[in-house]
Amino acid sequence: MKHNDWQQYAGLECYQPPASEALGSVVIAATTRGIARLDFMDNDQVSQLSQRPSDLTRACRTQLEEYFAGHRQQFDLPLDAAGTDFQQQVWQALSRIPYGETRSYGELAEGLGRKGAQRAIGAANGRNPIAIIVPCHRVIGSDGSLTGYAGGIGRKQWLLAFEAQEVPLELQPG
Repeated sequence: MKHNDWQQYAGLECYQPPASEALGSVVIAATTRGIARLDFMDNDQVSQLSQRPSDLTRACRTQLEEYFAGHRQQFDLPLDAAGTDFQQQVWQALSRIPYGETRSYGELAEGLGRKGAQRAIGAANGRNPIAIIVPCHRVIGSDGSLTGYAGGIGRKQWLLAFEAQEVPLELQPG
């Protein structure tokens, strides 16, 4: 996302998780109705943003702090993600994947009554604008492999290991 594109949101805040060396910073953007974006950003880019914390971004930050401290497995925030009806259905299905578990694209497709729609599910998953809270990192290939992740495979690997209560991994290149 371009620097100027962040200015459209009513609230904007950056959060550095305890694992910021591995994950970078998390940028939280909110409209007046809910959290609209949660993206990863390299730590050196954060200073370029004009932060405007709001009640919603503060609540999100608090819940992220609880998540990274191991005290929260589900988020309880109003969301306001822009997307098609199909994308919204996929994002709702992602939100039902339990903490510490994964699902394949095929399993998601079947759960939505769209058997064979794995590619469409993958495309909608890749357009999820609210990382972590809408846990697109919990979707894997049918063979158990880590597949694409907008935040980078290394971040996906770290988040899955974190949720599995394994020793946090260092980011892999790529």
